[in-house]
Amino acid sequence: MTATLISHGCRLNIAESEKIAAMLVGEDNLVVVNSCAVTGEAVKTARQAIRRARRDRPDARIVVTGCAAEIEPDTFRAMAEVATVVPNTKKLDLGQYLPSLRRKPGFHQRRANPPEAPTSAGAMHARTFLPVQNGCDHRCTFCIIPYGRGASRSVPAGGVIDEIKTAIDGGTKEIVLTGVDLTAYGADLPGKPTLGQLVERILRLVPDLPRLRLSSLDPCEVDGRLFDLIAHEARLMPHVHLSMQAGDDMILKRMKRRHSRAQAVELVAELKRLRPGIAIGADLIAGFPTEDEKMFANTLRLVDDCAIAFAHIFPYSPRTGTPAARMPQVARDVVKARAARLRETAARAKTTWLKEQIGTVTDVLVELDGMSGHAENFARVKLPESIPNSIVATRIIGVEGDSLVGVSV
Repeated sequence: MTATLISHGCRLNIAESEKIAAMLVGEDNLVVVNSCAVTGEAVKTARQAIRRARRDRPDARIVVTGCAAEIEPDTFRAMAEVATVVPNTKKLDLGQYLPSLRRKPGFHQRRANPPEAPTSAGAMHARTFLPVQNGCDHRCTFCIIPYGRGASRSVPAGGVIDEIKTAIDGGTKEIVLTGVDLTAYGADLPGKPTLGQLVERILRLVPDLPRLRLSSLDPCEVDGRLFDLIAHEARLMPHVHLSMQAGDDMILKRMKRRHSRAQAVELVAELKRLRPGIAIGADLIAGFPTEDEKMFANTLRLVDDCAIAFAHIFPYSPRTGTPAARMPQVARDVVKARAARLRETAARAKTTWLKEQIGTVTDVLVELDGMSGHAENFARVKLPESIPNSIVATRIIGVEGDSLVGVSV
């Protein structure tokens, strides 16, 4: 038995949650909520999860960590259900969850991992999420996350390589590199290595790794080396998720993003030209302050202009302390309506893309349920019962909901 982990938000949180769960094996009377703060709705979701956990586990100790707990600690300390609030910077400190340990001689506030060490996670997935970067040095006007994660910091390549080799020895077939601002990797390290150099080194020094995948990328930080790897390297999966946020240049400027609409569209077009079949994902915000219908239409068209298959849609939510919260706001009903339109457009685009996959053959990494997995392009594929954590050559024969249906070949 282990503690119950409730994880919200990004893949970095997922990875950290699985590490926390591994730390807390045997502590079955503990619930840890690893919260997200990307929107006001995310904070509300964390509070709801805490109340639900109390109803489901009335005798359990509830601990809250994550970005929401870092940014709004008093909100969670005021909840009667919460026993402890753990800052993000101490979420891998075992003593934060088990305070009785601190009173034992020789404990010395032992950490599960030093802050510069990678934290892999694969116990709940066939893939292993490997954080190689944390924090962010940019200040997009809508974003509260830098206040929850701190300055950008990177894991040296040697530690990353060692962790990947350990994961492969444990049976991992796919590594997903994650971070808050992944493409900022290396700027704080000696010699300022880039993400492209890290990927190159991983592929060279870990030849037994079948699949490497990248989490969210900033379009303006995809340099030539990284671009060439994405376009041509077979073991780097044909799937990129871009932090686009909007498709209108004025809104991008007011967001303090560092790319233009044209740059994002050109990047996608060139990747598709060089690597046909690559899948595109994107984060998009609807109803940013000052957005009018024409500006929104530019974002709406971006879905088709970039053939976005995996769209993460966020209705804009003002976060106290950010510059965007002080800008002229769009009416909430309009924000919700635009987000709904954006989701509908994205859903149609995904359905079209899924149908285009019928008849293709792809390698699928089978999930632990043995009945589904992810194709190289990240499409979820339903399968006949297969060996968990195996890679199966699969012919796509149909679409079911937002998944593909395949048979082994």
